[in-house]
Amino acid sequence: MDISNPHYEMMGGETAVRNLVDRFYDIMDTDPAAAGIRRLHPENLASSREKLFMFLSGWLGGPPLYVEQYGHPRLRQRHMPFPIGEAERDQWMHCMKRALLDCGIKEPLREQLTASFFKTADFLRNRQE
Repeated sequence: MDISNPHYEMMGGETAVRNLVDRFYDIMDTDPAAAGIRRLHPENLASSREKLFMFLSGWLGGPPLYVEQYGHPRLRQRHMPFPIGEAERDQWMHCMKRALLDCGIKEPLREQLTASFFKTADFLRNRQE
C-alpha cells in the first residue's frame, strides 16, 4: 500500500471501493440529474465499472490494478473524445457525492475524497463554457 495515500484502507479496501463504484454507476444510470454524463457512456456499463474500480484502487492507495493492466491512466488524453464542461463535471460529482454518502464513508474522509474527486473532475474539463 502507498502510505502517502492511505484512503484505500481507510475506506475499507477492495470491497468498499467496489461498492462505491457500483453505487456511483447505479446513480448515474438512474438519476435524471446525471442524464448528460450517462449519455457519454456505453449502454452497458460493465467495462466502465471495472475500469473505474481498477483506477480508484490505485488512486486511493491500494493495488495499482489499472496501471498494471493498461499502463499510465493518461486521464486527460483518455477523456478528450468526450465533451466535458462544468455541467458534466458537476453531474459526475453529483453521482460521486451521493455514492460516498450512500456507502457510509464518514467525515473527514468523505470531505477529503470529495475535494480530491472535484480537483480531478475539474482537471478533465475540455470544453469552454
